[in-house]
Amino acid sequence: MATTQQLPVSRVVNVTVSLAAASAALRNFGSCLILGAADVIDTEERLRSYASIDDVAADFGTSALEYQAAALFFSQSPAPTTVYLGRWAKSATSGRLKGRMLSVAEQAMPNFTGVTEGSVSFTIDGVVKTASAINLKNESNLNGVASQIAASLGGSATCTWDGTRFIVTSASTGPKSSVICSDTGDLSSLLGFAGSTSSVKGVEAEPLTDALTDLLGYSSWYACTVAATATDDEVLQAAALIEAATPTRTIGFTTQNTAEMDSSQTTLGDRLKAAGYTRTTLLYSSSSPVAEASLEGRKATVDFEGSGTTITLMFKQLPGVSPEYLKTTQADALANRNINVLAAYQTDTSILQYGRTCGGWYIDEVHGLDWLQTRVQTDLWNLLYTTTTKIGQTDAGATTLVNCVNASLEQGVRNGLIAQNGQWNGTGFGALSKGDTLPSGYYVYIQPMAEQSQSERDARKAPPIQIAVKLAGAIHTVDVSITVNR
Repeated sequence: MATTQQLPVSRVVNVTVSLAAASAALRNFGSCLILGAADVIDTEERLRSYASIDDVAADFGTSALEYQAAALFFSQSPAPTTVYLGRWAKSATSGRLKGRMLSVAEQAMPNFTGVTEGSVSFTIDGVVKTASAINLKNESNLNGVASQIAASLGGSATCTWDGTRFIVTSASTGPKSSVICSDTGDLSSLLGFAGSTSSVKGVEAEPLTDALTDLLGYSSWYACTVAATATDDEVLQAAALIEAATPTRTIGFTTQNTAEMDSSQTTLGDRLKAAGYTRTTLLYSSSSPVAEASLEGRKATVDFEGSGTTITLMFKQLPGVSPEYLKTTQADALANRNINVLAAYQTDTSILQYGRTCGGWYIDEVHGLDWLQTRVQTDLWNLLYTTTTKIGQTDAGATTLVNCVNASLEQGVRNGLIAQNGQWNGTGFGALSKGDTLPSGYYVYIQPMAEQSQSERDARKAPPIQIAVKLAGAIHTVDVSITVNR
């Protein structure tokens, strides 16, 4: 049947579809990095994410400090969903060669048991080493295969199976320690060393701040807890780095130094307090060297996008951490140094006190204000980014910006960070004066367009926006006076 020529409908009705730009996502203020020194993650990989304690155990075993910290982190109720584990090369590391990940089919033992006279060569620390006369006929698992390769290398390197790939690690440490493989033979192919491999050189021992500086390049984490012993100077240097980091981060350490409970001594707590570090948390625990991870786990469960979801860390539990039975003088010494502790009370209950950073700020306020800063910043970015026309340098444009900021702040009211009907006790600006009540809990002021300088207008800048916010705070202590009349 012949087809006749027809005109397109678009000549009369023309419809186009434009897909709006996707908004930028908010940061995850429940994301925590556990930084440790176990030789599991190398300095090239540096960071891994884990969704369960079982996954951590599979990689680190159950005796590593990283596992102990992750167990405390995941023990919260409600439980966090993800934790990141990072590597600090506290001591010199060994060079290693990571074979490619083997598929399930490639891991089948019949692939290997047919090898009776296999060999594979590596260059270890610049010297060629050959694992020869490899007979895998009687091996029942891939750990046995790895053991045979290691034994044949004669102590120059080890070979392990990590559940997905074979790894050969040099026995030496430092920058000259290395393992590479150019062997493309049958056994090398079976082991995953022929083709796509990753060779990581060893490194000298690095300062804690070097590891943190490298990890600051990863935007996935907000809070860090250190699961390795660090000197007082290392803690202070790390605290200084985190204090200046952009975007904002926090870091926590566990101390087991009993001198912190002695007011007559000068301690790490004194030095951190004197420095005024508001992004560093110190927790005393005699039972666990990684107890601070439990505090981070509780902090990680806060959903700032919910309603009535903000918390104070005071009064909270630390599942898995034993309480401290303190004398009043010991509790006072810790309080004066802004050191947190899980303390036992006469009511047969134990609570976390005092919920403060080393600089004396409350942890929940630092956490909440970091979220608020990011929420306002991200919402304004998305307004500018997703608006398909433009926001003019007009009073209407200024109102659009203010409305966007108001919406961000309103979420702070909903989640409990910002208090309605609070009194403003700061310096006034715009129409706000000291002593005024903030009915909504906040006040947003933008400089009138008519007052903007020509140079700022030429640069297409918005007038400055000033925000007053009244925090909701939290009640930590109560005084009650009872008068009795007979």
